[in-house]
Amino acid sequence: MESEKSRNGVNHFENIACPFCGIACDDLEIGPSASGSLKVLKNGCARSVAGFGRPLVEPNPEVDGKSVSLEEAVATAAKLIRESRLPVFSGLGTGVEGVRAVMALAEAGGGVVDHALSVSAYRNTRVMQSSGWLTTSLTEARNRADLFIIAGSDIHKSNPRFFERVVCNEASMFSDNPPKRTVVFLGEGLDPSAATGPRVGEVVTIPCKTDRVGEILDAMRAIQKGAIITDETIGGVPRATVEDLFARFKAASYSVVVWNPASFDFAGGDLTVQAICEFIKEANATTRSAGLALGGNEGLPSAVSVCAWQSGYPLRVSYANGKPEYDADLYDAERMLAAKESDLLVWLASIGDDLVPPETDVTTIVLGTPGLKLSRKPKVFIPVGTPGVDHAERVIRVDNVVSLPLRQLRQSKLPSAMDVLASIQAAL
Repeated sequence: MESEKSRNGVNHFENIACPFCGIACDDLEIGPSASGSLKVLKNGCARSVAGFGRPLVEPNPEVDGKSVSLEEAVATAAKLIRESRLPVFSGLGTGVEGVRAVMALAEAGGGVVDHALSVSAYRNTRVMQSSGWLTTSLTEARNRADLFIIAGSDIHKSNPRFFERVVCNEASMFSDNPPKRTVVFLGEGLDPSAATGPRVGEVVTIPCKTDRVGEILDAMRAIQKGAIITDETIGGVPRATVEDLFARFKAASYSVVVWNPASFDFAGGDLTVQAICEFIKEANATTRSAGLALGGNEGLPSAVSVCAWQSGYPLRVSYANGKPEYDADLYDAERMLAAKESDLLVWLASIGDDLVPPETDVTTIVLGTPGLKLSRKPKVFIPVGTPGVDHAERVIRVDNVVSLPLRQLRQSKLPSAMDVLASIQAAL
């Protein structure tokens, strides 16, 4: 449970949830820095240290690069949306309440909703839609798994504390001295250094090209069905190594295959996810295994979940005809902007400072953190606060099983994205 205490009259916050990664670690201790900003005092990572440590800057909104009042910026944004033929609402770096406000504004303005990172998310979504999957939660993996297979993804780069929180924990819910677990890194150039500590037994590294990970999982699926493979190599890996991996898998009481869909950035990347998921599903006829998809930064799980709750569809939904219409290809925001099918981009980036709009000459409205690294001035820029820093909100964790409260940690004049979006909607 989150708490607040005072040291020398200065507030320190304990058990704080972090919005800067999909895992949303909720054990951070935050206090003031010497410069008057915030500082991670305990349980931080590179992402959280940088995010909480951003200085408090409170610039005025801008229209055409000129400083204006918030009311004028809101009125200008509303006019642009009202006159737009087909606005696109993207970026969506925010929490649950922010996405709800985006959905409401898109419905009122007849626009398309899509997250900036949905290209990678759809490598998972397409598999879920076409053949289904069997996945687990962070907590279940932490407490039960005795074998982790890290498939083609340098997890610590996207989710720095995953190994600390889930793989290398010394105790579990069921035992203060649980058995050691094996960690297999299947992929090219993966860094195994985070898999350390008394809980970790053997660490196995199997180098292979990322776009061939699916071949290895498909081969293991065939072996599982009794097929005999005679090739000397499978996916560029010696057959004996793949057979050894399968033997480890069969011997495990609870295995978890972990991946980040963003790592499969090549043609047919979703087929790698499907290979993983089909292998897991069929394995459960004789053993216990599950998948765990990570990543989920910049509020992506919140965007996917809220869009599904409110429209009945995942991202890439259009309200142009007054009701939600779903098409994963037609309403891809990146494709629409490149094809000039939209005349207005409304971009929301209130978490990180590097979630920037794509290069486009389409008129752009940006609601973003003051330090957002924009390459060009948008038509309208409205600085907004960061959820979990400047205002309270909620965020969906990457495993999609819980929403975590984000707490306001400092006093700021920056409005929340939710409030600005609601004001724009009211002005339509």
